Amino acid sequence: MNSADADLRDYHAAYSAFSLAEVEKQLSGDLHRNVNVCVECCDRHPPADVALLWDNEWGKADRVTFGELRTRAGKFANFLESLGIGRGDRVAGLLPRTPDLLTVVLGTLRTGAVYQPLFTAFGSKAIEHRVRSAETKLIVTDTANRHRLDGVCGLPPVATLADRHLLRPADIDLRRALAEAPAEFQPAVLTGNDPMLMMFTSGTTGLAKGILVPTKALLSFITYLEFGVGVRPADSYWNMADPGWAYGLFFAVIAPLVLGRSTILYDGPFSAESAYRIIAKHRVSVLVGAPTAYRLMMAAGAEAARPVNGYLRVVASGGEPLNPEVIRWFDTHLGAKVGDHYGQTEGGMMVCNHLGLDHAVKLGSAGLPTLGMRIAVLGPSDDELLPGQPGILAVDRTQSPLFWFAGYHQHSPLDARYHRTGDTAVMDADGYITIVGRADDVITSAGYRIGPYDVESALIEHPAVLESAVIGRPDPGRTEVVRAYIVLRLGFEPTDALAAELSLFVKNRLSAHAYPREIEFVRELPKTPSGKVQRYILRQQASEAAPGQNGQ
Repeated sequence: MNSADADLRDYHAAYSAFSLAEVEKQLSGDLHRNVNVCVECCDRHPPADVALLWDNEWGKADRVTFGELRTRAGKFANFLESLGIGRGDRVAGLLPRTPDLLTVVLGTLRTGAVYQPLFTAFGSKAIEHRVRSAETKLIVTDTANRHRLDGVCGLPPVATLADRHLLRPADIDLRRALAEAPAEFQPAVLTGNDPMLMMFTSGTTGLAKGILVPTKALLSFITYLEFGVGVRPADSYWNMADPGWAYGLFFAVIAPLVLGRSTILYDGPFSAESAYRIIAKHRVSVLVGAPTAYRLMMAAGAEAARPVNGYLRVVASGGEPLNPEVIRWFDTHLGAKVGDHYGQTEGGMMVCNHLGLDHAVKLGSAGLPTLGMRIAVLGPSDDELLPGQPGILAVDRTQSPLFWFAGYHQHSPLDARYHRTGDTAVMDADGYITIVGRADDVITSAGYRIGPYDVESALIEHPAVLESAVIGRPDPGRTEVVRAYIVLRLGFEPTDALAAELSLFVKNRLSAHAYPREIEFVRELPKTPSGKVQRYILRQQASEAAPGQNGQ
């Protein structure tokens, strides 16, 4: 132990006492011989307990119990069986956040088939790549999203939730099929190594790669939700992430249902107004989302937050590093403890500020290794670096019983000791990990290594800045110069004077070498559908454009 003994005692005790066998006892099935994910999510819980609280942007709402979920899943499973779809087959859902989504997810899992999410903002080429790579047997969609399948070459059969007069001639009428299907379906018998989900990476640096998530990943999901997010039985839990991506599917759908907790889904575009409305309506005590959402809530101002001040017990943030200013603002205006969390589609959540355990939160840090995982920071030759030295964040697979990622679909399986995440990080003497950025995001300027996150965090503390993204633009004299892209708050105009003010603001707040020498004002930042800033697009744009600043 070291200087942080008192603050870290609870965490160290939980980390040392972690037992895979004890986590396995939380499941009703046996991962070695007989388990079914739908049973874990539905059948084993009191049928009258509420599983889902659903709202949409037009004020419609629904409450679905575990018993109702079981019935809906059974009907969909029988429908799949009538098509000859079963164990190991991929079933894709191109659906919004509705009760029907859970019907498809759980019904697929009941048959032993593999559920594949398709984000509802995807275009035809993104869908085509995913269904072709996964050899998808069926796509389930609705009227609003059916057009996204137009132009997909090699389109598999499509089942559509639609009124009959809106149904495409070749599509299966899913509403009718479900109405006619029996509710009872004997769940398939699986083991922990059998796949349950077919995910794809976000594709920020190339074509998205497939990832088969094994059933044993349930142990990782529920451990993170209990100790990382800290969800308790009495909590009202809302994960704002879209189930079309890993963080939403893993932790807004599957993990809470396995633990018998109700989950909230909101079907509508995100806004600060809608967020505060859902928090107030359901008296949300645990909120999970991305920094982009929290920045928008912060931008709405203290008056918008005032009606729900004190509702939130803890707030978890994932997807990209969280700016310290957001943490301070939520503490002041919402009375909420915010924890930054880090993970990947490959392996789930790896580092987090454990909101279910008592330990100090260090601003700017993603926290400590999640229970059941050993994290290291590596040099070029897989040598573990000393505290304070930046390197590649990695999972030691030999000492991480909850790490389930075994390699990409249609690629060679992992055989090395470490899974290198590709992200640059620093671990301090107390074990806290700070994410510097993607390996290719780190800026080298005049001999200094500059993390874009530090500059972005300083910029967002300025009252004019709503969002920022920072890159290194190639420069013959300095190797790279720091270039910032700024989205302004309402009421501020992009001017040379403001650009100079922002540069000086960062220079005084951060350091004399890390301030942005170039600033471009933009209306929006390029992001993946899951909300991550795509800095590589900004780097491409900067390398093609002449040096300058203050664009619009």
